[in-house]
Amino acid sequence: MSNVELKLSRSNRIYRPSEPLDGTIVIKSSSSISHYGVYLNVNGSVSLQIRGGSAGVIESFYGVLKPITIVKKRIEVRASGKIGSGTTEIPFSVKLRQHGEDNSERYYETFHGANVSTQYLVTVDIMRGYLHKSLSVTVEFILETDKGIFFNFIFFPFEMDVIEQIELSSFYPYVSADLPEQPIAPEMVIFYITQDTQRHPLLPELKTGGFRVTGRMSTHCSLLDPISGVLTIEASAVPISSIDIHLLRVESVLLGEKIVTETSLIQTTQIADGDVCRNMTLPIHVILPRLMTCPTVFAGPFSVEFKVTITIGFQSEVCKLYTKFDPTTPRLWLAMETLPLELVRTK
Repeated sequence: MSNVELKLSRSNRIYRPSEPLDGTIVIKSSSSISHYGVYLNVNGSVSLQIRGGSAGVIESFYGVLKPITIVKKRIEVRASGKIGSGTTEIPFSVKLRQHGEDNSERYYETFHGANVSTQYLVTVDIMRGYLHKSLSVTVEFILETDKGIFFNFIFFPFEMDVIEQIELSSFYPYVSADLPEQPIAPEMVIFYITQDTQRHPLLPELKTGGFRVTGRMSTHCSLLDPISGVLTIEASAVPISSIDIHLLRVESVLLGEKIVTETSLIQTTQIADGDVCRNMTLPIHVILPRLMTCPTVFAGPFSVEFKVTITIGFQSEVCKLYTKFDPTTPRLWLAMETLPLELVRTK
């Protein structure tokens, strides 16, 4: 009985392109085994897919698109021979980026999304020929960028829907720069929510009685820091049932001459449950999930953006008829405000 285990040097498995990926291959065997080489494979790629509900009939036939290769290395750690019985440890060290190679902007951060997924894997293969089953093990490691990417944003003069297709005429221009040494001061945006700011139908009592919610929130912040802010219920004729902060991802995939865009929910943070005292300041503190967020990316074949939606739920008999519903979909008993969120990587 033989098995192989792969141990990386860091328990959190977080590395940067300029740092070596090192660790130890641990082989445990009850008897000596012959092999034709021990190989280490490092693969990184961006997987793109278009789900049926995200595009039209023609686009849905494409399904999974060709992945974008970021890094692909195969290294012989030990030449063919024999491995003795017991426990054998083989150290390894791999450079993801060669010395003098200045292409760190292509090393996108690890991200697990709905349509866009960036993943880095290290695999150990022990080749044993046709008569014996080869030994193999794969471990995912997390990559964080060495440089920040700053973009010249393209603004569209119309309201963005949740799922839409936009004609693509050119790629997003960008420049890269070293990560800032000091923490980035979050940019606070002042917002207010009333019956007049809502673009969807509301309950009659909300329209006649009215409500007003004010606050401020950070919309440009580091991935290492939480989304912070405050919120105040100044007035409301209808009792409040809940106040929630929804973190959304906006993934766009290039398909031919079009971009297919879809917005999906990452997580929901409740900041108030039940009716809230008027004119009381409520703190906003949202922790960003590691693998489901990354720096805002505008690449040629894809882009990843983020938004924050503030929802105010009001007590109503109508909402009891809907036991399950999308919290980001406009409803009669919900007041909503969506803010763009730019995430950056800092040291």
